[in-house]
Amino acid sequence: MAEVPLKDHQAGPSRRIGVYVLWVLAGLLIIAVVATIGFWQSVSSPYSSDTATQLFTIEQGDSVHIISKNLHGAELIRSTWNFEAYVYVDGSEANFIAGVFELNPTMSIRDIVTALTKGDVSNESSITIIEGWTIENIDEYLAKEDVLGAGEFARASDVTNTATLLPNSTFSFLVDKPDEANLEGFLFPDTYRIFSNSTAEDIIQRMLDNFGDKLSNSIVEGFRDQGLSIFEGVTLASIVEKEVRTVDDRKIAAGVFLTRIENSIALQSDATVNYVTGKSALQPSAEDVETDNPYNTYKYPGLPPGPISNPSFDALEAVANPTETDYLYFLTKPDGSTVFSETYDEHLANKRKYLQ
Repeated sequence: MAEVPLKDHQAGPSRRIGVYVLWVLAGLLIIAVVATIGFWQSVSSPYSSDTATQLFTIEQGDSVHIISKNLHGAELIRSTWNFEAYVYVDGSEANFIAGVFELNPTMSIRDIVTALTKGDVSNESSITIIEGWTIENIDEYLAKEDVLGAGEFARASDVTNTATLLPNSTFSFLVDKPDEANLEGFLFPDTYRIFSNSTAEDIIQRMLDNFGDKLSNSIVEGFRDQGLSIFEGVTLASIVEKEVRTVDDRKIAAGVFLTRIENSIALQSDATVNYVTGKSALQPSAEDVETDNPYNTYKYPGLPPGPISNPSFDALEAVANPTETDYLYFLTKPDGSTVFSETYDEHLANKRKYLQ
């Protein structure tokens, strides 16, 4: 009797599974191809047809993620993911150059990466604004460095309404600035990379933007805790900046001034007298102290009408978080260190010891 071969009952289902897997793989391949094509199209396409050029800054140490976020915020790229993916595919993550670049929305991601990693920054220069400088100091420096003409920065900074100078920008920290006050105090001291053809308006915009970045919510809240508005806090910080050098001493000095204000005692700041006279004396003369000017805090109680310098972050932070003590007086020794006193007699003794 002939044997009948058994049918392979598994062959049909196995074959169907194999076909299914092939279809899945083919589908995934098609998706990958489409995604790849879409990705390369996206990195090669402009954000828009707007040809308006804008300045884009890369600070020293900025990561690819920070750069992509800033580009997205400036409406120069649509997707931070596509930008970052292209950077890593291109191997450019370590090639970004700190500086200021001219970009516009007609540039693709590929163009932008090229500009930011291989761009010509030879038309840039670096300026360093020192902590505690006044508008006049900054103006003199920029003229000396041939960045601007003499008086150009001072005239632009003397504006009382930034809308007339920078009509496309608003600065919330100027909300309580008196109408008659200029920009003294709000031009943040720092090192800036600028184009060789930068105008006074360009530089002021950078300084005000930087001030806004540095003025954290915690500092603003600290001002309020001391009973100060933003403008008043900056005004007091500008005095602390000129009076005291170290971080710890600045916090103590801020506390001394706030105690004096609270007790209706004149600030008697030598720095405000120097601001009036244009001198830099450790101890103003009796004649200087008698100068009749609202910025002279020997003659006029409370804060002066406005800032006397452009303060550093440390000075702003000192006013926001002062150190409470029983001191009411202090002086700066010739070596720059500070001596604090609780009583006027102690203060006079210190003056005889260190300043005479």
